[in-house]
Amino acid sequence: MSRLSALFALALFLAGGAASAAEAPLRVGSTVGPYAQIMDFVAGLAAKQGLDIKVIEFNDYALPNEAMRNGDLDVSMFQTRPYLDNAVKNRGYDIAAMDPAIIVPMGIYSHKIKALSELKEGDTLAIPNDPSNGARGLLLMQRAGLITLKDGVTTNASLADVTANPKHLKIRELDAAQIPRSLDDMAAAAVNMSYALPAGLDPKTAMIMEGADTPFSLIWTAPSKKVDDPRIKKLIGIYRSPEVKEFILAKFNGSVIPNW
Repeated sequence: MSRLSALFALALFLAGGAASAAEAPLRVGSTVGPYAQIMDFVAGLAAKQGLDIKVIEFNDYALPNEAMRNGDLDVSMFQTRPYLDNAVKNRGYDIAAMDPAIIVPMGIYSHKIKALSELKEGDTLAIPNDPSNGARGLLLMQRAGLITLKDGVTTNASLADVTANPKHLKIRELDAAQIPRSLDDMAAAAVNMSYALPAGLDPKTAMIMEGADTPFSLIWTAPSKKVDDPRIKKLIGIYRSPEVKEFILAKFNGSVIPNW
């Protein structure tokens, strides 16, 4: 084979490799529960529009960002902006925030009481042990009148910011995924909806729940170098469509709120 022919063959090989890479499914990370259920529905719509996506489910909030750093995900939809900001600050992720997606309200649930007014002196409550979801739990407790936080503290609230706790409640920090299974061991707990629904908790039984004004709306995220990827933009456009909004409202009966 002549040198020119060899170069031509190499070019064809490289072109074929590039084409194969372009045809690979778009890898979308999501956590179990409603997030993944919605994404599976979106995958069906995307396929009809010629966009092949692969939904990869995780059962731990810490895993998708790590998978993205390792190059195993192209885009994800599972985290709030405060959670991302904290992860970028503490873990050094090169991950960018994109469009808003859904609001999945956190609620305070119990297997032992029907109303927060039934809480007794020294009762134990749980909140998630990651900074942003822990802050959500504390803000929800403050909204319920159970505690008071320092003035000006919002999405970065921590136990150190509690300035008043009239009932001397014991607040335990637990892994978010473990909290629903721990409800028998405490008076009440702040539970993320993504773990409440798979655990069989009915949002209607939550004694208090975040509203649509929560600063913890979920967002789309992607590696900074991929935010202009047309396939990702197409996927987000499909997600934020009337068809998906109708699906969410019908499927989750108000426990998941479309943010468009």
